[in-house]
Parts: sequence; C-alpha cells; structure tokens
Amino acid sequence: MPISTDRFEDIPEDGDGPAPGTNAATMLEFLRGHPDKAFTQSEIAEATDVKSGSVGPTLVRLRERGRVDHRGTYWRVSDHERSVDAATGHAAATAAEHEAEDETPDYDEWQEHAVDPRDSSTDRETDE
Repeated sequence: MPISTDRFEDIPEDGDGPAPGTNAATMLEFLRGHPDKAFTQSEIAEATDVKSGSVGPTLVRLRERGRVDHRGTYWRVSDHERSVDAATGHAAATAAEHEAEDETPDYDEWQEHAVDPRDSSTDRETDE
C-alpha cells in the first residue's frame, strides 16, 4: 500500500552507516583508518579478511552511497566521509574541552541550531 511523501519523510532512517560487523562496516573502517591511501580490491580483501568475491559488490554499494571513491583499480574513503569524520571529531573535542573547564554546554539549545554534515541539501531554513 503506498504512503504519502509526508509519511515517508517521517520514517526514521536505518542509521548512519553500515551495520557493525558487516563486510561494508569492516571495509569502511579499514579505509577510514588510511584516509591518505587508495587500495585495490585484493589489498582490501587481504587487509580486512573479507572474502574477495564480496569485496567488489560491497565497494560498489559503498560508492553508490557516497562513502568511497573509485578510480581505475583503486578505492579510497570518500572526501565526504572524511569530512564527516573530521566534523564529528571536532565536535567531540570541543565538547570535551568545555566539559573539562566545567562549562557544560546546553545541548538542547545547540541542537536547535546544529547542522547535520551528512545533509547535503542547500535548502535549509535560516532564522532571519
């Protein structure tokens, strides 16, 4: 039975990435650990212990989701994925710094104005 687009938009997403313990999560974790390098499928299979027959299809799915880049026979973590990792790390470090100085941030207030770096839409509402 079809549903309205409004109802579709209200359905929560399944998460922010591959489920832990999956081939996709294992491979993405490996590539994230080496953001300055690109690897062949066989190198990824060897480094992650993912079966070589599963590496190619998994990389294609990760590329379709914007998590990895592909050129020739090489694969690497995408710039977008690296940017999200950097933003997350910066936010965590900033929060830890404030908490260490007994400046507990008001996360509810912050959340009202926070921008999700995974949201690539340019049609954001602004307070004017």
